[in-house]
Amino acid sequence: QVQLVESGGGLVQAGGSLRLSCAASRSAYTINAMGWHRQAPGKQRELVARIFGGGHTDYGDSVKGRFTISRDNAENTVYLQMNSLEPEDTAVYYCNADVTTWGIPRTAWGQGTQVTVSS
Repeated sequence: QVQLVESGGGLVQAGGSLRLSCAASRSAYTINAMGWHRQAPGKQRELVARIFGGGHTDYGDSVKGRFTISRDNAENTVYLQMNSLEPEDTAVYYCNADVTTWGIPRTAWGQGTQVTVSS
């Protein structure tokens, strides 16, 4: 199975920065895309950012211009650089990977990491 390990969450003041990391386990699969979703109290889980195999990216409207997603050269680890953080960014952030294993597509989710932004 695909396993995702997240790190980098924490407490930060408004206007500050954090960087999240997500590492996918190595196996006989193809990573089609990796990214992040988040879920704030009382709200639905929403897309934050995704990066595809060819390097293309997309972002949720609320984070455009503030967050940047990237990957390492092995393409099994992704990073989310979060700048100009706002209290509205407070949420649990979940790493996500869309993979193909033995011809079967599947989606994996990490356990989540808490990001708290204080005013």
